[in-house]
Amino acid sequence: MQLLPALIEFPADDPERARRFWADLLGAELQARGEGEGEGWQTRAGAPEVGVHARGRGPGDSFSLPYFAVADLAAALERVPALGGSVIHAGDKWAICKDSEGSPFGLAREG
Repeated sequence: MQLLPALIEFPADDPERARRFWADLLGAELQARGEGEGEGWQTRAGAPEVGVHARGRGPGDSFSLPYFAVADLAAALERVPALGGSVIHAGDKWAICKDSEGSPFGLAREG
């Protein structure tokens, strides 16, 4: 199974400023997320999409995170610790993990 980045998420102290920065740099509008997508904005121009949200205290709020789309989130979450990584937050639609070296990344259920 090959995983490719589907989304790169950037937490921001000033979300509007970050939204303008990424929109101007990428030449692509960051649109408000819909129901079930979480808070913030993201591009809709193809993978990987770029997202911005207000910085908070959650597991995905400290660093920029690449998210990888997976067909079976539960199976992918079982593989993470088996490969030497760790699961920080496991949800029904997305999860925050760390690889074997401690670098954070996200997994998102396709669809």
